[in-house]
Amino acid sequence: MNRHRESLSPTAGGAATVPASPRVSVVIPARNEEANLPFVLEHLPGGLFEVILVDGHSTDNTVEQARKCWPQIRVVRQGGDGKGNALACGFAAARGDVIVMLDADGSTEPEEIPRFVAALQNGADFVKGSRFAPGGGSADITALRKVGNRALVSLVNMLFQTRYTDLCYGFNAFWTRCLPRFEVDSDGFEVETLINIRAARSGLKVAEVPSFERSRLHGLSNLHAWSDGLRVLRTVLSEYLSPCSYKAVHWSELEREPAAESVSDGTNAAPGSADRTAGRGPAWTSH
Repeated sequence: MNRHRESLSPTAGGAATVPASPRVSVVIPARNEEANLPFVLEHLPGGLFEVILVDGHSTDNTVEQARKCWPQIRVVRQGGDGKGNALACGFAAARGDVIVMLDADGSTEPEEIPRFVAALQNGADFVKGSRFAPGGGSADITALRKVGNRALVSLVNMLFQTRYTDLCYGFNAFWTRCLPRFEVDSDGFEVETLINIRAARSGLKVAEVPSFERSRLHGLSNLHAWSDGLRVLRTVLSEYLSPCSYKAVHWSELEREPAAESVSDGTNAAPGSADRTAGRGPAWTSH
């Protein structure tokens, strides 16, 4: 057993369980992940409030496989393109107190979710997984990506006075009330960097927890080291030199769920969303 799993508390059936409170929403962006989703969904811990699959215009049986493995899953159709947009759509649909970001390719370990939630319950506003914190690791990162990540982490730490050990990793969790601080308006893989920076700039209490990254189970990654690395660098410099920009998020739920339209006009938000957003600043709308 890996060291990073030792802190998890298994149930009688052997699966880790998140604390009874708060309500946890897991957001999983996916595009053509039919082969990988069974592993991801079967290893989710018990006690989750909801699981949201954001379908990025899949051409395989991603949605059907998800519903087969997790019948109560909520399926949201992505309104745009790219991982950043997919996450924004999932965030807009989430109804829980806590949102967990989880990859669909099997590289992030669902069994680690209780560790993230525990850190939130211990006082953090935003919890980011780190492959380079003591107890973390990766079976997937290449030497080139490792060097690039290290350079980008150093730059972010210098510009924003943070003490991050990892930057380009998609396993994170946060209180839903923090969403207005992020204003997710990037489309690609740089979204994790954007959220990490805006969490720090907003004065949120950020905690890192060790996490282990597996190799992708099946298929090819959509990540391109050079082009996506340049997008991350551009995001870092843009966040440092200019104020945040805002874009509307468009999403709709697939059949079996209540009809939903754009969050930007507030007329067809997911059930309960009006209550969740009352008294808060604009989370996903443009002005």
